[in-house]
Amino acid sequence: MAQEQAGGHELYYVPSESKLPVWLAFGLGVMLYGLASWMNSTHTGGHGNEILMLVGFLVVAVALYRWFAAVIAENHAGLNSSQVKRSYVWGMGWFIFSEVMFFAAFFGALFYIRFLALPWLGGEGEKGIAGQYLWPDFSPDWAAGVTNPHPAWAGPGETLAAPSLSNWLAYLPFYNTVILLTSSVTIHVAHTALKAGDRRKLNLWLGITVLLGILFIGVQIEEYVQAYRDMGLTLDSGIYGSTFFLLTGFHGFHVTLGTFMLIVILARCLKGHFTKEDHFGFEATAWYWHFVDVVWLGLFLFVYVF
Repeated sequence: MAQEQAGGHELYYVPSESKLPVWLAFGLGVMLYGLASWMNSTHTGGHGNEILMLVGFLVVAVALYRWFAAVIAENHAGLNSSQVKRSYVWGMGWFIFSEVMFFAAFFGALFYIRFLALPWLGGEGEKGIAGQYLWPDFSPDWAAGVTNPHPAWAGPGETLAAPSLSNWLAYLPFYNTVILLTSSVTIHVAHTALKAGDRRKLNLWLGITVLLGILFIGVQIEEYVQAYRDMGLTLDSGIYGSTFFLLTGFHGFHVTLGTFMLIVILARCLKGHFTKEDHFGFEATAWYWHFVDVVWLGLFLFVYVF
């Protein structure tokens, strides 16, 4: 356990010097540069740096693995005092807050374009305003400037074709909503089992949560395939194509990251890690998973429904 100073105050454990943060920053820079180069090449038809992106990803993966392994070992060695654990709680809280602001910026962009920019450029019923600033034939809709836009993605609430029993793919966003809401329940049940000391129930319901996360990713991939192949909805498809993939793509990335976190936590649970009194790693992952669930509800309402 953490040692105490005279007077009963806990010593604050400070880890030894590490180059892992430097390697992590380096890997992220290389990965993002390679990703940007690859995306630009797919648009221009040139050559990208897919290998550079993969190298950066591997550096990031190794750095994170070694960093988290060190933190876990420190906790098992009893080096983490209550002060250190409070710092973890505050750190995760501020991280989730930063993620909230991250998505708030994208939702703000969607609302600005939808309710302010397009109505203003369209003259809000008056002719001539768009022609003064853009071009005479400008149309204030989501598909402005796109040749033969597909009618099914004219804007929010019309991304997919009208649902029918013969067109089950039209329900994909709804399926994913049910999947994520269910996963919030299953991870809560797993958390309750952990606090009750029921390891079998913990592993079962946490495993179900992992499967639901993987299922969500699979359904979203199918939705993207349908959008590109059957509906002509791409990143080049007007302002709605950009906002649609920006919002759903970043959310899908967060779900993928959250699913990976759940897999790691499940592996630790199977190894007997965590106790009723000490399981912040599990709680932090659960907080993050609930966060991505809430963000998806906003996406479902404002991108697909309204």
